[in-house]
Amino acid sequence: MSMLKQIVEGLHGAKIEGLAKTFTRLGRIGFWLQVVLGAIPLAIMFYVFVFSGSISGPRSALPSVGLLSLANMLVLLFTIVWFHRYTGLGRRIADAQSRPTESAVLATVWTGLIASSLGILFSMVVMLLEVGQLLFYFLSAPQAGIATIQTTGGASASWVSAVDLVSLLALLQMLAAEVIALVLGLWLMFRTTQAAGEFPKAA
Repeated sequence: MSMLKQIVEGLHGAKIEGLAKTFTRLGRIGFWLQVVLGAIPLAIMFYVFVFSGSISGPRSALPSVGLLSLANMLVLLFTIVWFHRYTGLGRRIADAQSRPTESAVLATVWTGLIASSLGILFSMVVMLLEVGQLLFYFLSAPQAGIATIQTTGGASASWVSAVDLVSLLALLQMLAAEVIALVLGLWLMFRTTQAAGEFPKAA
């Protein structure tokens, strides 16, 4: 019986150790992938600013687009920090003395999932608004080619520029970062539920 008990305890220990390694590994992977995908749009915007003196194109953007873009950047920063926290959580799970309860681990993963979902939602809404506005400009222009410069009466000229495409590229990069964060978070949730029963009971 004692040998069977040792085998069972060894299996339990291997399961919780595997979960700890998963948190540490995926936390590190998610952190760096989001840093890279979030840094590329910033680098492109900086490049555009250096050569054009502005990061906004000649079109007047909707005020809600600016607010949602700022919220999206803040959510991305939050998920980057949150994935860095996963690496520390993995070390705590591996340590039997400081191991958190299952509910605490699940709550941490749920927070990351909700943040990633919000980031995806913000990115999609901003992209829909941006593409809708670009479509409006193209439909308002003469439909005889790629005439992207538009002057109407006494109104100021407005045109589609490379900055508009840079903005869409930045949104796509942030959306990709949040989708990666969501996928990795779902995998952590799955692995945590697999190790249910191996955590200390809540007091």
